[in-house]
Amino acid sequence: MKKWQFWLGVLISVFFVWISLRGLRLGEFWDVVKGANYWWIIPGIAVYFIAVWVRAWRWHYLLKPIKEIPTITMFPITAIGYMGNNIYPARAGEVLRAVILKRREGVAVSASLATIIVERIFDGVVMLAFVFINLPELARLTSASGFVGNIQQVAIYGTAAFMAALVIFLLAAMFPAVTAKIGQWFIDRVLPTRLRENVTSIMHKFLDGLAALRSPLNILMVFVTSVIIWLFETLKYWFVMHAFGFSVSFFALMLMNGIVNLATTIPSAPGYIGTFDAPGIAVLGAYGINQATAAGYTLTLHAALWIPITLLGAFYLAKEGIKWNDTLRTETT
Repeated sequence: MKKWQFWLGVLISVFFVWISLRGLRLGEFWDVVKGANYWWIIPGIAVYFIAVWVRAWRWHYLLKPIKEIPTITMFPITAIGYMGNNIYPARAGEVLRAVILKRREGVAVSASLATIIVERIFDGVVMLAFVFINLPELARLTSASGFVGNIQQVAIYGTAAFMAALVIFLLAAMFPAVTAKIGQWFIDRVLPTRLRENVTSIMHKFLDGLAALRSPLNILMVFVTSVIIWLFETLKYWFVMHAFGFSVSFFALMLMNGIVNLATTIPSAPGYIGTFDAPGIAVLGAYGINQATAAGYTLTLHAALWIPITLLGAFYLAKEGIKWNDTLRTETT
């Protein structure tokens, strides 16, 4: 990553941290943190790892038309990818897991990335569904939380963007020959001759990665597993909530989950610093939770989401005997 991109992310994170913590009384915050019952985090971490296992199964399912790879093989690679997203800029973990899959199973990086993009599109659709299920609460949030921006409007624009991307990918999957023909037309007219052969090869491998979307049953399976994944993650929110002694409905936590994860698509410092925390605290504030409790809960939740999977991914990466360096980056081509 170029330095300006990294520092832009840092500045955005600083801005969101300022939004989330301004006016916070540190004494009250520290009392909340000291008084929490952290035993509740253990079942929260357990259900989160179940969600990661389901993510690995979903990825295994998307890759089946290319190569049958057991979920038990996919799980460590999935964990490495989430570790990479947590510590490297620009969600580099997505590329990292595609590269490791190529090293271990011989699957082309472009095909893997196609399946990963499909995952992200379905995740976005589910997150927006979580938001729209709670539209009355969303109106309350935008009027009461003081959070920057019109979240309802952002949700509408986000829905349009994710649905448009989903339609494009479904059409590309169902009509690969037509898509390849259109892509080749652009390649022949836009790219220099020396690049055309390589880009054409990448395009065909990318289209191979969309093969799982050629069946309505497969599409349904990917959607259902995406819903299960995010319900398990919301269940982690619910467990951690009990550590802090306040209560909101499961639907409120679904809304929080949807908003904070959509907010993490905003460029930021690695680990989604600030972009996760500010909207989370804002949602709880709209439900009448005082700032100290909301901040203590959200920051603890963020740490519980970040630390375990990062440590596990780092462990699996060490077992691979590789590191994310210039040599590994060359394998993305």
